Amino acid sequence: MAAAMAWLRRGAWVPARRCGLGTGRNYSGGGAYPGVSLTCPLPGVPKAVFATAEGRERFETRVTVLENGLRVASQKKFGQFCTVGLLVNSGSRHEAKYLSGISHFLEKLAFSSTAQFASKDEILLTLEKHGGICDCQASRDTIMYAVSADTKGLDTVVNLLADVALQPRLSDEEVEMTRMAIRFELEDLNMRPDPEPLLTEMIHAAAYRDNTVGLNRFCPLANTDKIDRGVLHSYLRSYYTPERMVLAGVGVQHEQLVECARRHLLGVEPVWGSGQSRDVDRSVAQYTGGIVKVEKDMSDVSLGPTPIPELTHIMIGLESCSFLEEDFIPFAVLNMMMGGGGSFSAGGPGKGMFTRLYLNVLNRHHWMYNATSYHHSYEDTGLLCIHASADPKQVREMVEIITREFILMAGAVGEVELERAKTQLKSMLMMNLESRPVIFEDVGRQVLATNTRKLPHELCALISQVKPTDIKRVVTKMLHKKPAVAALGDLTDLPSYEHIQTALSSKDGRLPRIYRLFR
Repeated sequence: MAAAMAWLRRGAWVPARRCGLGTGRNYSGGGAYPGVSLTCPLPGVPKAVFATAEGRERFETRVTVLENGLRVASQKKFGQFCTVGLLVNSGSRHEAKYLSGISHFLEKLAFSSTAQFASKDEILLTLEKHGGICDCQASRDTIMYAVSADTKGLDTVVNLLADVALQPRLSDEEVEMTRMAIRFELEDLNMRPDPEPLLTEMIHAAAYRDNTVGLNRFCPLANTDKIDRGVLHSYLRSYYTPERMVLAGVGVQHEQLVECARRHLLGVEPVWGSGQSRDVDRSVAQYTGGIVKVEKDMSDVSLGPTPIPELTHIMIGLESCSFLEEDFIPFAVLNMMMGGGGSFSAGGPGKGMFTRLYLNVLNRHHWMYNATSYHHSYEDTGLLCIHASADPKQVREMVEIITREFILMAGAVGEVELERAKTQLKSMLMMNLESRPVIFEDVGRQVLATNTRKLPHELCALISQVKPTDIKRVVTKMLHKKPAVAALGDLTDLPSYEHIQTALSSKDGRLPRIYRLFR
């Protein structure tokens, strides 16, 4: 008996006679299990409770519209922390009737002193109690205030966001500090070894000359002293209205988020007043095409023991489509198929080493330092462009290589490379959407633009449906547009805009030959 009790304490054996499994003892402490049935419950072990498969409602984004027009969107996600933010349909594209650079100022002034919080330090200390961090980002069409914090502090977070967006003090001291920060950023922008932010501004200015998304995202140096509290309030009065806002949350209960929104964002009087002066710019983007050139000495951009050689940077783009159109998915697949990168890009699975710009450009032309495809998409237009970098003496050859790649886009698309591009696009989509802040931005931007959200599995299904004929169709349509060109550096050998346009209209993408008597 004592021996039997000792075995039981170690969980060593159970009689199996009751389940009709024979008369032998079955030991669970290791070794063989003669005649054990996995369907027979074990004595003394609590009955297992199995998880049930939940319906699609767990994954769907819920949207509620408040009485004042503010939209509240939420997405469930397991975890102790949540990301909540306020997105405003406002950005540099809406500054045509105002001084350029207001959105840049608002981005820098975010989370400064408000009606409830005396300083930025006080805001950060409040967030610290809930393990929170905050950030503000301004793009061409959206300004986004976001906070990540413990879900228990949801009410505090929503109250803070409402105060930051609707009750900023915009003191003279804060505005002056922002001017200094912007001047430093503009100076730093022109000194960076990586010219991609500057080229992106230039290609937009060339593609949409003096309208909407072609307006400068950075504040021009001449406007830093002109923008003050009065100018900011005039802009905020027009664009910071409830119907142009979305309160988005990930990792929160929808009902709780709606309750907090009602408490802190419904019937709130903004600090600039609620006058009827709402001069909202509803202009549709007008694609113009064109060229923007900046002659610049790039020889001393990156000095040191391993300096980057002097390079000339070219970006050529063509109009694609808006993210609301059906062709957006084929363009996204095309962009992934083109891929590319720099000469120092690390290889490995999923790094795009089999994309066209790697195989056809970087692998074949050792003197090319960079060849990368970008796709910018907005609610009424889009831009597909290729950025390339090389030595100033080889600019003409580099431009011809890029124009040839544009023409080859309309040619045959291999089944293998298309499937690879679609798989890589789906992989990147799903990998990025594992991050809570990325889910938040996706929810907020989609609801702001369409009042609903396409779920990842819906997007993956659309990606899977893309065929070679879809790629050829969208490229053929794109190649009928005038090109947009941005050029930075030593542009002595840069072909003329007319020659680039001719190359993109030809069958092989070659530039017209130039015959010189003397070189």
